[in-house]
Amino acid sequence: MLIAGAFGLLASMTLTVEKIRVLLDRDYVPSCNLNPIMSCGSVMGTPQATLLGLPNPVVGVVGFTVVVVTGVLAVTKVPLPHWYWIGLTVGILVGTAFVHWLIFQSLYRIGALCPYCMLVWVVTITLLVVAASIAFRPVLERRDSAVLRVLFQWRWSIATLWFTAVFLQIMIRFWNYWSTLI
Repeated sequence: MLIAGAFGLLASMTLTVEKIRVLLDRDYVPSCNLNPIMSCGSVMGTPQATLLGLPNPVVGVVGFTVVVVTGVLAVTKVPLPHWYWIGLTVGILVGTAFVHWLIFQSLYRIGALCPYCMLVWVVTITLLVVAASIAFRPVLERRDSAVLRVLFQWRWSIATLWFTAVFLQIMIRFWNYWSTLI
């Protein structure tokens, strides 16, 4: 949790700095503008790049800070109440839904990918699996739920399929560009 949160925080902070630089200098080219498809600048300039008037990376900085602090507490063996883990899981689930909306927007509306944003996508899905595993472990121990047990046992396989589905969507959506690189 700590490592994933740190990567998410780093990506969000970098995007925040890049956004500030773009706002201060219209001629600034973000460091993550790699080619016509992998282009943070193209994504940053869209309405989808803000949530309630706040740049998405700022929302990420706040959210990933909570995750990093939680990770530090977990590593140092500070016991956190079960309700905290449930709340964190719900928060990450909301973040995951938002990330999937952003994935759709990037692929089918904006037509560009932001490398730092894609790191946030991966981290958010990973954090959902980790947080849900921690939050639902006591439920698994108390109840004999076949569905929860299967989801728990196969959580990383399910996450791998999830990542593969997003990767394939990216490949298919931008195949005309990727095929020119081969």
